[in-house]
Amino acid sequence: MSASAGTGVFVLSLMSIPICYLFNSLIYNNSAEAVLSAGCTTVLILAVSVRFMLKKKAPADPLFYVYALYAFLSVVNLIIGLEQDNIIDGFVTFYLKKADQHINTAHGHMISYWDGCVHYLMYLLMIAAITWGDSYRVIGLYWVGSVLMSAMVCVLGNAVGKYGTHIGPLFLLHMLYITVSVWACFRIFSQPLTRNILLPNIRDAQETKLLNRPMDLLFILYLVPAFSFCVFRGLVALDCSGKWCQEYTQQFEPYLKDPSAYPKVQMLVSMLYSGPYYIIALYGLLVPGCEWMPDLTLVHSGALAQAQFCHIGASLHTRTPFSYRVPADSQLVFLLVNVLYTLVPQVLCYRCCTRPAFFLRAEPEKKNE
Repeated sequence: MSASAGTGVFVLSLMSIPICYLFNSLIYNNSAEAVLSAGCTTVLILAVSVRFMLKKKAPADPLFYVYALYAFLSVVNLIIGLEQDNIIDGFVTFYLKKADQHINTAHGHMISYWDGCVHYLMYLLMIAAITWGDSYRVIGLYWVGSVLMSAMVCVLGNAVGKYGTHIGPLFLLHMLYITVSVWACFRIFSQPLTRNILLPNIRDAQETKLLNRPMDLLFILYLVPAFSFCVFRGLVALDCSGKWCQEYTQQFEPYLKDPSAYPKVQMLVSMLYSGPYYIIALYGLLVPGCEWMPDLTLVHSGALAQAQFCHIGASLHTRTPFSYRVPADSQLVFLLVNVLYTLVPQVLCYRCCTRPAFFLRAEPEKKNE
């Protein structure tokens, strides 16, 4: 299949920049010139998209069109983040005034950056894989974890906290986005899994003792404190009155007490999501033949990367009230702990996906009668 369809999606996504600017001018100026410019731009985008996408046979996979739309929206989200930081102006001013309140919080702000950069790259990679007929299961599962974590925190965070009574019509559009994303998740999981590993290699990997697998041993040693840290922050979010919880909140992560409720929801979702994962991953590293381990690490690493990016960024961002930001003398410890907590699962995911022999089931040899 020609790469023209993927190129068309890339061009379409970049055209969101002039579209946002022209429609912002249209709403604020209400001029005939703005109407004409917006109309001509829309027609041009449609013509270019059709020209590229239908030059040859269009992709039959419906996910191609879902990712094409999401790529367009990702660039819009990046524009939203840049305008909120006053880096650009006059592109989505009308939207920021009408948007749900969570968009203007530090957590929602970081989600805009994550979607505008990381998700956008994922969409382009998956579109390229679909265009060329390759498997997109790996990058797709990473996206599944990321989008599910973002969706859970946004929905629950919008329903509670001080912004719980400000849910507007745009929230319904967000629910439509979540519905389509869940459908896409099921379709990604249905993709065929192909691993060409020889049976002797599988047996050799599974017969290797843990002490002879130093990398796996380090991962096991990491999972125990990671589980404890995950549960500890969940208890802090639940307003635990313990001395350690109170001191940790005051000295290292006062953002967990932000009244917007997004950090609390994030920690609770992470505790219920990551907590069981660490126990299951510990089992998967000890017991050979757990075929679900590579997929599980992909989903979890995507979810944790999204969650930690938003949490770290919001904890330090100027949009967060000063009293809830990380104290200056604790920022180094805060960054060291949280970055380490984010990166190690990514390395574990890489290990499981690139060397999966230990996690595959070795089929018994057939005996000749």
